[in-house]
Amino acid sequence: MHRAIRPLLHLSILAIALGVFAASQAQNMERRWLAGDSHIHSHWSPGYDQATTPPKPILGGDAIYPTPVNARKAQEFGLSWMVTTDHGGPNHSKLNLTDAYPELERSRREVPGVLQFYGMELNMPGMDHHTVIIPNSEEEWRSLFNIESQFDSNEAWPAAPERNTEVAAFRALTYMNGLPRLPVLFANHPSRSATAIGTYGLTSPRELRNNNDLAPRVYLGMEGAPGHQAGALASDGTRKRDASGAPTGSRGAYANPGAGTLGGFDQMTAIVGGVWDSMLAEGRRFWIVATSDSHVNYAEPGKPGSDFWPGQYQKTYVQARPAYDDVIDALRSGRIFAVSGDLISELDVAAAQGPRTAGVGATLEADQGSDVTITIRFRDPETRNAHGDNPRVERVDLIVGSLEGPAADREADRTASTKVLGRFGRDAWQRTGDVAVITTKLPVGDRGMYVRVRGTSTADLEPAMDPPGEDPWSDLWFYSNPVFVEVARTAK
Repeated sequence: MHRAIRPLLHLSILAIALGVFAASQAQNMERRWLAGDSHIHSHWSPGYDQATTPPKPILGGDAIYPTPVNARKAQEFGLSWMVTTDHGGPNHSKLNLTDAYPELERSRREVPGVLQFYGMELNMPGMDHHTVIIPNSEEEWRSLFNIESQFDSNEAWPAAPERNTEVAAFRALTYMNGLPRLPVLFANHPSRSATAIGTYGLTSPRELRNNNDLAPRVYLGMEGAPGHQAGALASDGTRKRDASGAPTGSRGAYANPGAGTLGGFDQMTAIVGGVWDSMLAEGRRFWIVATSDSHVNYAEPGKPGSDFWPGQYQKTYVQARPAYDDVIDALRSGRIFAVSGDLISELDVAAAQGPRTAGVGATLEADQGSDVTITIRFRDPETRNAHGDNPRVERVDLIVGSLEGPAADREADRTASTKVLGRFGRDAWQRTGDVAVITTKLPVGDRGMYVRVRGTSTADLEPAMDPPGEDPWSDLWFYSNPVFVEVARTAK
């Protein structure tokens, strides 16, 4: 699609690149990269006593921590925002309203340094779980109660099969799309129920497309990297082993052989030219995040779980001011990158042509047949992560795809146009302190394109499927969301 590219290391080009970022920062006055976690459970994600009618919720039966504990841990591990996302079964909407929400209000008072959104993990009709994030307002409690009570597939007792259909999902999205303050939805662990690469389970590419078509300002993306990443760790932090001494446990609870995570990321994200790219090639503004899905920490005394604390291992960074509305705007607009193991703490990707520039989540209108300058800037901090390591970025990949228009096949999970067009090792960037800059040029074809970036602490050219018992701290990756470059329309 594009001619071969190489990094541009001349000082004049570097000066231009830094000028591009100055212009980009002027557009995002006062915004900075804020770390957060959009998928966290408290003890209000209960178990249920099935011997009663209706089943009685058991506090701490699934997740075990009060919301203020989660918030304090989030702050300890460097988060500026979080979302409480409890899920449940029969009549859980009432429990959320009468118990979970007052505890969230208390947590906001006790830990004011962390923005704490009210949300839930929706038992999405006909699909796997989804995160719902409610914009902060005096009516947030009402909005979530109405969504859960009307549309959660496990809410009714006796069970109502008609609540767990694709038609019910469309009704839910239509309702949410009509609210005065639009919520944000992300599909959780989309390939956890897959049985092989390309053989999907509860969440299919067709459903992602259909939902995004129905509510494009609500149905915004998916977990690129699921939670439960500590599933292979024993409570002392060493690798779990079975009775024979073999490493055991899976990252992300992706336990089906042949359908595991790849470098900790879901197959729908990690495969270049795969599901995510096939959707981006249509021009969809469809974003990825990384979460903890925290229920029980792997080091919990007496009851170890498979989770890291919020922010302990994975972070979702948004470019925003530290305010509820601007964090929601960043999530809606794609000003997001995802990272594991604190490999980086800032990531800017910009496309520029003349005075025009666009960053992550944004769109540049460029002249056909000309070049755009791509500038990648990241911070690889000289600090230790929660594991006591100071990992370093070994390589950054530039991934580029053509804008092909709507896919004829709604189940399409591949696009041939998307390629890794540049692999930049440590000798290919300019570094000042802990900040590195890479610049290159790309030609603008007749269809336009999108550009995204990933990086790793490993020598793997592509993320390998994670084997049972893998130490997650040894396999770190980051992914940006895309920058779109559309062909400028010629005035007639």
